[in-house]
Amino acid sequence: MHIKSQLTKIITDALNQLGVTSSNITVTEATKPEFGDYQYNGAMALAKELKSNPREIANKIADIIKTNPIFSDVSVAGPGFLNLTLESTFIAKNLPLALNERAGVAKKSDPIKVVVDYSSPNMAKQMHVGHLRSTIIGDTIANLFEFLGDEIIRQNHIGDWGTQFGMLIAYFEENGKESNSKLSDLEEFYKEAKACFDADEEFAKRAREYVVKLQGGDAKCLSLWSAFIEKSLEHCQDVYDTLGVKLDKSAVKSESSYNDDLAQVVQDFQKKGISTKSQDAECIFFEGSDNPLIIQKSDGGFLYATTDLAAIKFRTQELGAKRICYVVDARQSEHFKQVFAAARRVGYATDDVKLEHIAFGVMLDKSGKPFKTRDGGTVKLKDLIDESIKRARDIISRANEYTPEELEKIAYTVGVGSLKYADLSINRQSNYIFDWDKMLSLDGNTALYMQYAYARINSILNRAKDVAITLETPLI
Repeated sequence: MHIKSQLTKIITDALNQLGVTSSNITVTEATKPEFGDYQYNGAMALAKELKSNPREIANKIADIIKTNPIFSDVSVAGPGFLNLTLESTFIAKNLPLALNERAGVAKKSDPIKVVVDYSSPNMAKQMHVGHLRSTIIGDTIANLFEFLGDEIIRQNHIGDWGTQFGMLIAYFEENGKESNSKLSDLEEFYKEAKACFDADEEFAKRAREYVVKLQGGDAKCLSLWSAFIEKSLEHCQDVYDTLGVKLDKSAVKSESSYNDDLAQVVQDFQKKGISTKSQDAECIFFEGSDNPLIIQKSDGGFLYATTDLAAIKFRTQELGAKRICYVVDARQSEHFKQVFAAARRVGYATDDVKLEHIAFGVMLDKSGKPFKTRDGGTVKLKDLIDESIKRARDIISRANEYTPEELEKIAYTVGVGSLKYADLSINRQSNYIFDWDKMLSLDGNTALYMQYAYARINSILNRAKDVAITLETPLI
C-alpha cells in the first residue's frame, strides 16, 4: 500500500474513534524537515463539527495514532498542525517497493473509463509549437491514469471541417493543383486561398458553395478533402512517433464525425426549454453572465460549442466515460465552463461524470513574447524537435567518445526528453518561457541533468556487479 494511503487510513480510523466520518482527509509531505516527514492539517476544518479548538483536536488524534509502530514521533504544532515522523525501519522496509515496476503504487480498486482529449491539431496545416503543450501534457496525464488502472480512451479531436476546406477546394479547382501536394505546399495554398477569399467576393462565394457541396457529399469535393486529411494525419503521426506519444489513427475523432448529430443537439436543448432565440441565433444563457453560449447561428450554421456538446453526449452515452479531460490552453476556460454547465443542464453529463478542463499557459520566448521564428512566423513543431535533437547532438559530441550510431541515439533521447521534461517540470497553469540554454543545461532541474545522473549510476552499478555486497545494517 502507498505510504500516503496508509497514513490516510490511520488518521481516518482515529477520527472514527472521535466520532468523525470525514471523507476528505489530505496528508501532505512536510514542507520543512523540522516538521517531520508528513503533515495533516485537517484539525482546523473539524473544529466547528467537534465544537472544540483545532489544537485540542490535533492532540486527541496524536494520542490515538502515536502508539502505531510506523511512527517515531507524532507532534502538534501551531494552532493544530499534526507533524508525522516515520520510523526508519518502516521506511527501510518500504524502500524496496520503489524498485518494482509499479514503484510501490497500487492500482485503483475502482477503475473507471476516462476520455483524455488532447493535441487536436487543425488539418491541412503542419503542427506548430502551440500544439506542443497539449500533446505532451495530455499524453502524460493519459499515461498516469492508465498506470493507475483506469480504462483510457485517447481522443484526438482534429479540426477537419469548415470554410477553410471550401477555400482550399476552390483554389485547387481554379489553379489545377494536384491533391497529392506536400503538406507544406498545402499551407502555402491555404494562405493564397485565404487572401483570395478576403479580397475577391466571387472567390469567397465559390468557396462557400464548395463547403455546401462538401457537406452534401459531393464525390469530387470529398476526394480532395480526404486527400488533405490523409496528408495531414501522416505528418501528425510522424510528430507523435518522434515524441513517443501514444496517439494514432484509432484515437482520431474528428469534428466532421459529429456533423450528423448537431441538429439533434440543438433540438435537445430546445425541447427542454434550455436554449432561447436571441437575434435569430439559438443561445444558452447563464446566470451572472451577459455572454451566452451560441449553439446555432442565425443562418442555421453550427459552432464549436455545438460540436463539443455532441462530443460529450457521445463520450458519456456511447463510450460510457465517467471522466472526460480536455487538455486545452487556459484561454478556453470560459468556453469549457459554459459547455460543461450546458451539458449538465441538458443531461448529457450526470452527477457521476467528471468534466475537467486541464488548462495550461501559453508558450513564450525569453523576452516574454509569443514564441516565433526570427521573421515573426509560426514555429513548426517538427522544426522545434529537430532543433532540440541537433543541439543535444552538439553538446554530446564534445565528449568525442561515441560511435555515430550511438551519438544519434543519445541525441534523440536527450533532445526529445529535454523538450518534454522542460514542459512537464513547470507549473502547468503558468506560461511556459522557452529557453534553449536552460532546457539543455547540465545544472538544475533538467532532463539532461537527470539523464546524466542515471547514466553515471548505471556505470557505477556495471563496475560493481562482480562485487559481493552484504547489507549488515538497516538501510536507514
